[in-house]
Formats: sequence, structure tokens, C-alpha cells
Amino acid sequence: MADTEQGGIRFILDGEQVSVGDLPPTTTVLEFLRERLGRTGTKEGCAEGDCGACTVVLGELDGQRIVYRAVNSCVRFLPTVDGKELVTVESLRAADGALHPVQQAMVDCHGSQCGFCTPGFVMSLFALYLNESAPDRESVVRTIAGNLCRCTGYRPIIDAGLRMNAYPAPQAWSRIDAQDGGRRAALRAIRRRQTLTLDSGPGFYAPVSAEELAGLVQQHPDAVVLAGGTDVGLWVTKQLRDLPMLIYVGDVADLKQVRETGGTLEIGAAVSLTDAFSAIVSRYPMLEEVADRFGSPPVRNSGTLVGNIANGSPIGDTMPFLIALGATVQLRRGSRRRDLPLESLYLGYQKKLLDPGEFVETVRVPLPRPGRLFACYKVSKRIDQDISGICGAFAFDVEDGRIASARIAYGGMAATVQRAAHTEAALARKPWTRQSIAAALPALSQDYAPITDMRASREYRMQVARNLLDRFYLEHAASTTAPCRVAHV
Repeated sequence: MADTEQGGIRFILDGEQVSVGDLPPTTTVLEFLRERLGRTGTKEGCAEGDCGACTVVLGELDGQRIVYRAVNSCVRFLPTVDGKELVTVESLRAADGALHPVQQAMVDCHGSQCGFCTPGFVMSLFALYLNESAPDRESVVRTIAGNLCRCTGYRPIIDAGLRMNAYPAPQAWSRIDAQDGGRRAALRAIRRRQTLTLDSGPGFYAPVSAEELAGLVQQHPDAVVLAGGTDVGLWVTKQLRDLPMLIYVGDVADLKQVRETGGTLEIGAAVSLTDAFSAIVSRYPMLEEVADRFGSPPVRNSGTLVGNIANGSPIGDTMPFLIALGATVQLRRGSRRRDLPLESLYLGYQKKLLDPGEFVETVRVPLPRPGRLFACYKVSKRIDQDISGICGAFAFDVEDGRIASARIAYGGMAATVQRAAHTEAALARKPWTRQSIAAALPALSQDYAPITDMRASREYRMQVARNLLDRFYLEHAASTTAPCRVAHV
């Protein structure tokens, strides 16, 4: 059994250490701020990470710097902020009452009407303020993609984001102040070197090494392995479920790594979607739009790539392109590890090929290779903050005018994200022509029997699946080496 530390959750708020030891581990950060601290500036809107009214900023040591990122406090469990700095909208006010440049810009640009959503917008823009000195309009729009407003029409809020850096730097919460040595020292002082254990409620463990994590999961096979909580949080806030013991992976330093090894990009279970997408898009730039349209910045800052994989949603947008690229996962149970093609992990809806006490430790994504044609398309009713009706990914190798290999994967077409095996077989060794694509399209009906739901009808899904394969050919017909685009539909 790993060495453990008790004594409660510790984090920094307004320069002071806060210790909490008497709350259930499923208490959200939002609940704690509003009900225990009276910080009602942070609002509850949707309680599922969609509207952004609850946005706060977390600061975490990364080497010699503090990385600040916006997150949704409504689905973030309080123990996961242990060892971090928490910043709320109340934190931005100067000692003399002066507004922070982000707040002043919102006032001057008339970026608030009813005001309910305003603190969330301020905190999202505040994170941008700390990280970029001269953001352009595209960067501002991306930053507030997870914040909803029913009053202003967004234009004045975007204006505020473009104007906020024109004001004099504040004494508190400037970019220089945010990296102050005292802040870094305070975070180092509360950094855990042993597993955090909470006995309240169902119990909570936050191990600091992969070995400790593996031992705990094996010892408690019925526990929930918690990563970012962007889905598990909804089990509490929307489904009102009582959860069993939680084992948190977010403090495992070994699993926060992204590395290239053996021709693959290896991404650990604690790597956020933000960092994972950054690494993947740098190798596969055609995936930039799919990455931008996955959830929102606060969701990607909390959620993890491996968590999305392990969750196994049939409409998860990462699995189609990972399966098309031939990604594999490394599963671990105690000291035993085994590798598995990602598509083999899923047995059925929410059913995975995991033994009791086993968890997904890493995912390995093959690096690009010359001549491979690759694209991924997300089809949804909105551009931002929408779940796919269908997501299709295609990876083809074409040699001497013939299809040497084809990997096709769709999300939203079955109980799991899965490959189109019959369609792939119909294309094998066929000429790289539109006639070959057209001849293979009927095979999609053998691969999938989609359902009708609120996002799309079965007929629509099947037609769009065919159209996307045809589109893939049309975008790549002229060349077998040109980089491909990923466009929204």
C-alpha cells in the first residue's frame, strides 16, 4: 500500500492557504465557493459544463512557471484542486477596489446586460489575459466558445477581449504578478509527495505515481477511476448518483507526459485534452478544427484524452480519428501491462474489454507517414459546443493508383465507435477512383444500423456517412501526397 497523507484538501486562494477536510469528495468547486465561502460571483447555470457561468481559473506549477487555465467549477470535484491555486472573479478586485483590465474592458465596451453570465466571461478572458499579451479576434472567439450569453450578442464581449490589454497593467494579477516567486513558493509548499486520502463520504485517493495508482485500482476494483470529471461530474450534478470510492489520476506525474517513442506519440492518462490535442495537431495539423470543436476550452482544460477513450461514448469525437490512424492503448492491472488496438477495447455500449482492477494507462498514436491520406469530419447542428450527429475519419494508403489499405471509422453510427470492416474490404486493392468509392458505399449498410435520436435520423446518418466517404475521395483525388483539410459540415 502506498504511503498516504491525510489532513484534508489544500489549495491557494487570494494568496492564502485554504484547508478543507470535512466535505464529501464529490462536492463541486462551485458548491464550495457559493455555499461555504459565500463567493456567489461564480454562478450555476447548467451544472453540466456547457454554459460557462461557473468558470474559474486554476493555476498549477509546471517546472518554474505557473500554468493558468479556465475550468468549469460546476463539474470539478473539490479534491482535484488540491495543490493548485484557485482564482475566482472576486480575486480580481484590487485592494483599493479598482477593476482588473478585463473587468474594465467589459464595462467600457458594454459587454454586460443582465450580468448573470458576466463573471464566467470575465474569468475566461482573464485566463487569456494571463497567457497572451496581444490576442487576435480568432483567439478571443475561441476563448469564449464555452461561455453562453442571451443578452449582448457577443460583439461587445469580443470587443472587450480585444481591448483588455490596452489598459495599464494592474498591481495584482498582471502577467508578471501571476508568476511571482511568492506564488510559486506557496504552491511548492503544498505540493503532495504522497497519496492524498480522504475518508469522508465514499472515500477518495489521489496517488502521485503510476505504481501507486495501479495498486489502488487493483485493490479497489469497484472504485471510479476519475480523470477530468467532465463526464463523471454529471453523474452527480444531473443524475444525482451516489458514487463509490474515487481514485484520481490527475496528480500522477508519470502519466502527465507526452513523448515520442517507437514511431508513436505516447500520451498518458493524466494528460489534458488541451495538451493532448496540442501534441496531436502539431503532427496532424488537419485535425485542428476537430480539436477546436471538441467541447470548449474549459472542458478541454479539465478533461483528458485517455478519459474520453476510457469513457467509450458512441459519439466521442476522438475515437474515430484515433481508430482510423491505428492507435493502440496500454492497459494496466497491478504490474501487468497489455497492449490492445483501440477498436478492440469496445465490446458494446459502455462495455469495455477491461478486467476488474484494470485501467487505461496510455494511448499510442502512430506518427504520420509519407503518402497516407487522412481526414476527419464532424457533423453537428452547431459549430461550437455541440455533440456530433456523426463523426467520420478516413486513413488511406494509395500505391500505384490502387488502394493499398483503408481504415474507416465512424462515431454516432453504432453503440460504439467502430470501423467499417465491410466497406474497407470492398475497397481493398481497388483502383483509386470515384467508381470504386461508389461501388463500396452500399457496404456501409452492412457495417452499421444507426438509430434515430434527437441529433439525427437513421436515414440522415447513413446518407451523411456515404457522403463523407465520397467527400474524402473528392478532396484527395488529385494527389496521394497532398495534406488534407478538416472542415466542418
